[in-house]
Amino acid sequence: MFDSIRQIFRPRPVAPPPDRPLPAIPAGQRIYAVGDVHGRLDLFNALIQAVEADDAGRPPAQTTIILLGDLVDRGPDSAGVIAAARSLAERRSVRMIAGNHEEMFLNSFSDVDILREFLRFGGRETVLSYPIDPGTYRDLTLEETQGAMHRVIPAADLDFLRGFEDLIVIGDYVFVHAGIRPGVPLNEQEPRDLRWIRKQFVTSDEDFGHCIVHGHTIVEEPEIRTNRIGIDTGAYSSGRLTALALEGTQRWFIETQDYEGTISTSVRSCA
Repeated sequence: MFDSIRQIFRPRPVAPPPDRPLPAIPAGQRIYAVGDVHGRLDLFNALIQAVEADDAGRPPAQTTIILLGDLVDRGPDSAGVIAAARSLAERRSVRMIAGNHEEMFLNSFSDVDILREFLRFGGRETVLSYPIDPGTYRDLTLEETQGAMHRVIPAADLDFLRGFEDLIVIGDYVFVHAGIRPGVPLNEQEPRDLRWIRKQFVTSDEDFGHCIVHGHTIVEEPEIRTNRIGIDTGAYSSGRLTALALEGTQRWFIETQDYEGTISTSVRSCA
């Protein structure tokens, strides 16, 4: 289950049907979907500023920001990302999807076996983004680490994460963390697949009835297929965080990139 979390997947191309119409967002709405942040508060703050500037520079619309999950783990400041997301949700229309790393984080508070795996796959960085001394942390047993987490991680942060959604449908798009299981109707999808599925989904050329916007599977460039758009560009390792913007049938990318400590922003159209 855990050994493929870091994988960069390069699926085979899927040729688009020549007469298939582009999916659309309902009139009057504008959506910004943000890929996996993984504790990169610097990239997240810069991207949200860029999203807000982009939104302000366009005609008025009912704008929603969707965070596709995996706010936490691996990067240096998961606590800061959670705080920033909470603050953003207090002033804007924001919807958040639960990723597999949020699932592990929450379950690690009650299950030592999950805690062990959580710490191996980026959870250590999450725990240390809260007020736990790294020297003290090194000497803790798993049970003591779990106790320290209960003491220093605010209940408000955990309640916030527990409120994340599994799947969002807007117009011709479905927003989800990992993907959906081919051959299964949307209303019968299992949360585990929505948060963890990989190969069966990204290699499928099935017409899902919607265009699936997802993260979870790292790609070097945002990946546009006829049935899905993947926008996890590996922020924690690549220094690149991507958002997909949607309005009507228009689609464009907003990205922040860390190059030797300097963060730049770019906006570009996509097919």
